Amino acid sequence: MSDPKYGEPIEEHPPVETTSVDEAVASAHAGLADAEAASREAAVDAPSTADAEAADAVHTSASAASEQAPQPVVAEPARAESTHTEPVYGSSFADDPVDETYVPGAYSSSAETVVVAEPVVPVVPVAAPAPQPIFVQAPEPPRLRGNRGAAGAIGLLATLAFGILYLGAALGLQAIRGEVTGANVGTAALAAVQSWWLWVPVVVFFIGFWLLGAIINRGRWGHWVIFGLLVGVVAYAGHLLGQLFQAPFWTLTARQGADLVQGQLLAPLAIVAFVLGRELTIWFGAWVAARGKRVTELNDEAQREYERTLEAGPRLHQS
Repeated sequence: MSDPKYGEPIEEHPPVETTSVDEAVASAHAGLADAEAASREAAVDAPSTADAEAADAVHTSASAASEQAPQPVVAEPARAESTHTEPVYGSSFADDPVDETYVPGAYSSSAETVVVAEPVVPVVPVAAPAPQPIFVQAPEPPRLRGNRGAAGAIGLLATLAFGILYLGAALGLQAIRGEVTGANVGTAALAAVQSWWLWVPVVVFFIGFWLLGAIINRGRWGHWVIFGLLVGVVAYAGHLLGQLFQAPFWTLTARQGADLVQGQLLAPLAIVAFVLGRELTIWFGAWVAARGKRVTELNDEAQREYERTLEAGPRLHQS
C-alpha cells in the first residue's frame, strides 16, 4: 500500500457488519485481497514489513475467533450476546491514513447463564412423640348383696301374722272363761288393740325375728329352724313384759311385780306366744332363706364376671 499525499482524500472502507464468524472470516480475506491488489497497482514502494505483520495479525485473529468461539450454555435460554469489535489499523504510523478493517468477533463476550441452585435445607430428623400413658380405671370388685333388708321386710309380715294369731288366741281363751261372748267380741277386740299386753309381745317378736335374720343373712333354712327357738323365747319374754306394762309395773311394788310374773310363767297365752314365735320364725324364715339363696347366686355370678374381666386385662374402647 502506498502512502497517500497531503491533500488527497483518504479512502475509507465502511465497516462490514456480519452476523456470524464465517462471514467475518470471509470479509477479512476480502480485505486482504483488496490490500494486495492496491499494493501491486501502487507506484510507490512495496508495503512495509509492518503492514505485512498487521495483515498477518488480522488473519490470525480471525482464525482464532472462528476456532475459539464460546459455546452457549444449554441449561436455560441464553441472554443476548453482546459483540464488540475494535478496528485493526493497517499502518503503524500515526500520521498515515489508516485502513480500518472491522473484524467482528475479535472481542466477544457471551453472558453465561448462572443457574442459582435452591438452598439446601438440612433435613433434621424429627423424633416421634413419646406415647402418652393411658390410664385405664381398674374394675371395682362387685359389692356383695345382703339379705338383711329382705329379712326385715319379711319380718313385718311375720309380725302381722303373729299379732293376729296372738290376738285370736287371747280372745279364744277369754271366751273359754266366759269373759267374751258373741255380743261383746268386737268391744273386747278393740280393747285388746288398745292395750299394752298385745303390742309389747308383737314388737318384741319383730325385734327378735329381724335380729335373727340379720345374723343369718343369706344362710340356709336349717339355720332358721334351729335358731327359731330363740325367737320363740323372745316372744315368750314379750308376753311377760306385756303383762307388766299392762299392770302397769310402775305402780306395783317389787313383791307385786314378782307375783305377777310368777303367775304368767305357765299361762296359756304365754305358751301360745312361745309356740307362735317358734313356728312363724321357721316358716317365714324359709322365705328369707330362699331369697338369700338367690342373692348368693347373683353374688357368685358377679364375682365370676369380675374375675373374667381381670383376666382379660384392660381394653381401649373407641367411640
